Amino acid sequence: MKKINLSISFSSCLATLFLLFSCTGCGVYSFSGASTLAKNINVLQFYNNTDLAPANLAQTFTNRLKDYYQRNSSLTVVEEQGELQIEGTIIEYKLTPMAPTASGSTTTNDAAALTRLTIGLKATYTDNLNPLNNFKDKTFSFYADFPNTENFTTIQEDLEKKVMDQILIDIFNATIANW
Repeated sequence: MKKINLSISFSSCLATLFLLFSCTGCGVYSFSGASTLAKNINVLQFYNNTDLAPANLAQTFTNRLKDYYQRNSSLTVVEEQGELQIEGTIIEYKLTPMAPTASGSTTTNDAAALTRLTIGLKATYTDNLNPLNNFKDKTFSFYADFPNTENFTTIQEDLEKKVMDQILIDIFNATIANW
């Protein structure tokens, strides 16, 4: 009978120790990797400073960034005076020919098999609770390739989403995940 009490007691101690160690640390953590004591963030409007990007790209990116913080952290997005603030400018939107292929003919020009869409931006992040996390004009960039056999205008929105998804992750990791 005492043996059973000891095993229950030992199990209880292990469970208590596990909870104790999992609840301590250097900040507030979430399953997404967010680590901040802040309760809110102010995402200011990003601006488009490119010639080729669609007119609504900056607004779309700003809205997606707000949504990303709300879905992946406990932060509340506020309109002004957030404990955390982020703003930026889209500085690059370009199409670059990739993967050249030889036509094998003297009468036909060589062409690229792929084209790369690259989107880049600069962001400034202010952490009013821990200024050591601040950064100014940090560049974030990513790209997606597509075959030249596809019409860019028909796949443009999907490519932009794919590129922006990675930039959102990179910004999140550089700000509140502290990676």
